[in-house]
Amino acid sequence: MGQQQLLLLVLGIVIVGLAVVVGIQAFGENQDKANADALVNDGVRIASDAQAWALKPAAFGGPVAGEDIGDVTFEDLGYSATAGTYTNLNGGFTLTSGTACVLISASGNTAAANAIYVVVSGTTPNDIQTEVNPATAPTCA
Repeated sequence: MGQQQLLLLVLGIVIVGLAVVVGIQAFGENQDKANADALVNDGVRIASDAQAWALKPAAFGGPVAGEDIGDVTFEDLGYSATAGTYTNLNGGFTLTSGTACVLISASGNTAAANAIYVVVSGTTPNDIQTEVNPATAPTCA
């Protein structure tokens, strides 16, 4: 082979190697973003289940007298939780009660360890607020 052909071969190998590295990096970033989206989806689902629980009459498994949405537990919603944590393929979820509100915290199971917070303060769609990887965790007062 001539010197020019060897140079083109080496250049081709370098370009393919760089493309593979960039592709692997893009895949990892996409995986972290997809995990965050899945956690938000699960958190909003749990939030809407909590709102549905708060609207149920006590005879049908809803809150008893004196309870509000802040008193909901995973057991009330029908989720199997271990030590207060509900876990699925996307991550782990915990409920923190507040005065007439509940904070759903989630941590992802990817390398980025996404942190998702969903605050539910009532029974309308506008009463659900989500935050993805905030600098400080929100509270439910």
